[in-house]
Amino acid sequence: MIIYESTKTDFVSDVINEELVERLYHSYQEKIGRTSKQEIKSWENSLQRMSNVMQDEEIPEDASVAIEFNIPNTSKRVDFLISGNNGDQDHVIIIELKQWSEVEKVEEQDAIVSTYIGGGKRPLPHPSYQAWSYSALIEDFNENVQEKHISLNPCAYLHNYRKEADDPLTDAHYQEHLDRAPVFTKGEISKLRSFIKKYVVHGDNRHLIYEIEHGRIRPSRSLQDSLSSMLEGNEEFRMIDEQKVFYEQAYQLALEGVHSEQKHVMAIEGGPGTGKSVMAVHLLVNLINQGLNVLYVSKNSAPRTVYASRLQGTMKKTHINNLFKGSGSFTTSEPNEFDVIVVDEAHRLNEKSGFYGNQGENQVKELINAAKFTMFFIDEKQRVTLKDIGSMGLIEQYTKESGAELITGKLASQFRCDGSEAYIAWLEDTLGIRETANKNDYGVDYDFRVYEDPHRMLRHIEELNKRNNKSRMLAGYCWEWPVKQRKDTEYKDITLPEYDFEMSWNLSDSIWAIDQQSVAEAGCIHTSQGLEFDYVGVIIGPDLYFENGEVKTDYTKRAKSDQSLRGIKKMAKENPIKAQQVADDIIRNTYRTLMTRGQKGCFIFCTDPELNAYFQERLRKATVYENLSPGEYSKVAERNDEYGN
Repeated sequence: MIIYESTKTDFVSDVINEELVERLYHSYQEKIGRTSKQEIKSWENSLQRMSNVMQDEEIPEDASVAIEFNIPNTSKRVDFLISGNNGDQDHVIIIELKQWSEVEKVEEQDAIVSTYIGGGKRPLPHPSYQAWSYSALIEDFNENVQEKHISLNPCAYLHNYRKEADDPLTDAHYQEHLDRAPVFTKGEISKLRSFIKKYVVHGDNRHLIYEIEHGRIRPSRSLQDSLSSMLEGNEEFRMIDEQKVFYEQAYQLALEGVHSEQKHVMAIEGGPGTGKSVMAVHLLVNLINQGLNVLYVSKNSAPRTVYASRLQGTMKKTHINNLFKGSGSFTTSEPNEFDVIVVDEAHRLNEKSGFYGNQGENQVKELINAAKFTMFFIDEKQRVTLKDIGSMGLIEQYTKESGAELITGKLASQFRCDGSEAYIAWLEDTLGIRETANKNDYGVDYDFRVYEDPHRMLRHIEELNKRNNKSRMLAGYCWEWPVKQRKDTEYKDITLPEYDFEMSWNLSDSIWAIDQQSVAEAGCIHTSQGLEFDYVGVIIGPDLYFENGEVKTDYTKRAKSDQSLRGIKKMAKENPIKAQQVADDIIRNTYRTLMTRGQKGCFIFCTDPELNAYFQERLRKATVYENLSPGEYSKVAERNDEYGN
């Protein structure tokens, strides 16, 4: 959608005759239905400056001009576009307009500056990066740009900003972004005109802005190739049994949905390691290869970060970010704006969106609304915060309200935990989540160990990690994570004085799950949910303990910096019984999730000695129950003695 489109001649005339604001206001009211003249007038200074820029005889009179182009499927708008031809190729110039008068360099972060806006100093993207990222977004997903070879040329114009010697705006720290999209400032109008005239020598006789506005949304071939390479040769992305069945069904529904009026929703339930994320990635990649507009969505950023990191080096970071979205990105989406949305870890969806939790109505409803085909992968037993509301009940409710057809299924085959469904059942029984028939049977092939010394557990995880960088330490969120110390490896968050043991939480600026050095840092539920490793060592904190023959929970032992139980104190005052039950479920589900991150093994250390003894006893019973031969049993017992006691 474009708010204003005209030729250079008419644009300049509208500005000179003071008619532009009125035209923009009426166009906004007609196309969007909400704005104020005051908001439009705030642009007047910038548009007057662009009128000055365009008043150059060498810029063709019939060059096209557009204001406020809404990039499809986003809330992002390109401020100003100019289109034409340089004799060899069609070009569209993208100009990001800023009224800033000063900036400060942010040394520690890429493409970020600090400036005063909205009454205070804020970190914001560098204008060159912003202009380039908008250009990249259009290139990635606009079929006409791709097939008609329309060249996009981004730049930024800060008409109130006067550059000085060694200016932070053009510091070498930002050179990569300045090379992609030059920035022009106050007094550089002739340089900006030269940039425009380099690409727009002749007018726009091919209606380029119209082509961009009406281009079908389709991922580019380079994007498809990069994603495909992520799957090639990766055993972790192979599908078997019912995974393959549900995948093919979803794939067919997605392809048919593009040409059908019937909306579809598919919800697949599955426990840890059943391959939900494997299916999600396959759908993302293969449907994009069919030219569909597909997004991968998750509430938790951890899986998005890991998948995105695997694509680095094959495609730009901005291109990657266009595919992997948070679940709160759809509050203003139009109905069926996307072909397919694949929602991983749907149990983690929230009701409200936004930093303050005050946007939108319900994320489940919004995700169904936004796509012709919405695919949910869900495990209700992995809801681990008070805000987690994702459930089959809500999916069914909003599917019915939308008039969509719902298809459901359940995954059973275990990929994680050495294929042992018995281990999951044994663990749920041991943690007191539910009684199962696996009270004394966790599956002989899975390596479960109980340690009485956290040092020994850490050393073993470090040794295993040397094999392939797929072993990690995890912990319950019972230790604070101070904001000021989140990048300091020397600061030890988790301390167990009686064992002279200490280690840091994972660093806030690292990709903890795949960084080789991160084995010395502990991940929590928020950085590990949705991921898998070969082996995990889990420190069970004081929020889970054993007393009077029962496993019990104590939510007061959770760290204050953990947001999982935010609001529980208020709930406890209003309904203490409900609060205790809700908190109890969350704590048990948290440890169930942490203790099922390992495909081959899980090692634990409990801060409560009684709980440690309880797990050891359950482990001994499980070992005996296997009816192993004496030689085999002695090996298991010897292994447990060697590493656990």
